[in-house]
Amino acid sequence: MIISTAAAQRRAMMIVVLTPLLGATLVVTENFVSKAWAAGAFAVGKCGAYGQAYDYPAEQAARAAALKQCQGDCTAVTMKRACAALSIDMANPCGAHGYAVAPKISSSLNAATRKCYEYGGKECVIRAWACDARG
Repeated sequence: MIISTAAAQRRAMMIVVLTPLLGATLVVTENFVSKAWAAGAFAVGKCGAYGQAYDYPAEQAARAAALKQCQGDCTAVTMKRACAALSIDMANPCGAHGYAVAPKISSSLNAATRKCYEYGGKECVIRAWACDARG
């Protein structure tokens, strides 16, 4: 099959025009998906019980999912584009604990451990952590 110079130029021009449009569509789609699915929750209960949910479309759905996983009387905190962590006292798992939500995982881990020690923990360790789409 022989293609004329004019036809080849039209095809090349079409590729040049469509390539940036396709790239822009992918960027918009990626931003939409990560923003739409950026709600999470972390549930904390007694004796190291916990539940976690991340990358849900809404905070209420994430909170319900986290509470469903947690055994016993649990409290849920939400996280949106953030991370949550739970620290418990290994010397007494049903005793002191601490949890925190922060924009970065390192901050939430440090804050949860610090709170565990503040509440009287002797050997505080991270029991669980979770981040949503942006954390």
